[in-house]
Amino acid sequence: MKEQMAFEKNVFNKTSRTDSEIAFFGGMTIVYKSSIDLFLYVVGSSYENELMLMSVLTCLFESLNHVLRKNVEKRWLLENMDGAFLVLDEIVDGGVILESDPQQVIQKVNFRADDSGLTEHSVAQVCLPGLILLLWSFLPCH
Repeated sequence: MKEQMAFEKNVFNKTSRTDSEIAFFGGMTIVYKSSIDLFLYVVGSSYENELMLMSVLTCLFESLNHVLRKNVEKRWLLENMDGAFLVLDEIVDGGVILESDPQQVIQKVNFRADDSGLTEHSVAQVCLPGLILLLWSFLPCH
């Protein structure tokens, strides 16, 4: 856990002061995008195709933009974390990219939310090993 925190802090420090959308750090390929008080990161191995990682990031951002009603910021994300987890679950599973079309993700998320209702149990089942998706706000304390 300590190593993960150090990695996240180093990635944030490297990416928060630049206008580029891609970075290479610690043997990883990192694509990222900022929005108000959030940085959205998609991290893959150094062998991952940067264009595929960018398509995942674009899909993530546009899907969250819809789910959060065009308010991609920390407060709205925290208040709608269940929807954000569903978005992530539709895009990536076990490190495998399932979908990169935000319209398809939105359609599936809307269907799942209407069909089964969200519970703490269903949200807790969502995990993304392999391809790491980090949501990181750029607050002064980080």
